[in-house]
Amino acid sequence: MAARQPLRVLCLSGFRQSERGFREKTGALRKALRGRAELVCLSGPHPVPEAAAPEGAGPDSGPTAPEEQPRGWWFSEQDADVFSALEEPTACRGLEKALETVAQALDTLGPFDGLLGFSQGAALAAFVCALGQAGDLRFPLPRFIILVSGFCPRGLGLKESILQSPLSLPSLHVFGDTDRVIPPQESMQLASRFLGAVTLTHSGGHFIPAASIQRQAYLKFLDQFAE
Repeated sequence: MAARQPLRVLCLSGFRQSERGFREKTGALRKALRGRAELVCLSGPHPVPEAAAPEGAGPDSGPTAPEEQPRGWWFSEQDADVFSALEEPTACRGLEKALETVAQALDTLGPFDGLLGFSQGAALAAFVCALGQAGDLRFPLPRFIILVSGFCPRGLGLKESILQSPLSLPSLHVFGDTDRVIPPQESMQLASRFLGAVTLTHSGGHFIPAASIQRQAYLKFLDQFAE
């Protein structure tokens, strides 16, 4: 019997995550899914300046390597490189570039079986699937989607495009009961837009959980797509 090929999953990072940082943050998940899924990490196209970098970042010590530069998918203000998931934005600046980045990754790094998104990346992944379901040829629907600390994106018809009609692809929604960045109700609202959505809650906050109990849930979800 031929060995089962791992599922290929394109993973979209959160806001203010560097490519290297996101790979490190998904390290435990990658280990938990070893042999079952290959995770290909992708960060946003827009550098996030030091002023908007994560708390605790040290002073500028020289040029930052590209893979260590904090990045985002889009900004929620026209004149500032910031993003707020919970407030109605004054703009969705840089969104089209974000869509181009995902489309290019799907075309050049694919094919992929599924999408995984974390935080802002989860909102973008859901939006990409809504576009694909509506007929955007850049975004063929994946076989499944995993959204961690997800939320319905706000502004410029983003939320409306997701709320317009239920999304028909299989989905797993993971969120923490004590997440103060993306409250659980935001993730639950997003999950409600997917037919037959599966939810996985944990007692922690804003991170991608990969302990034994979550590993079992991930594998149970992914095994239905194994060939």
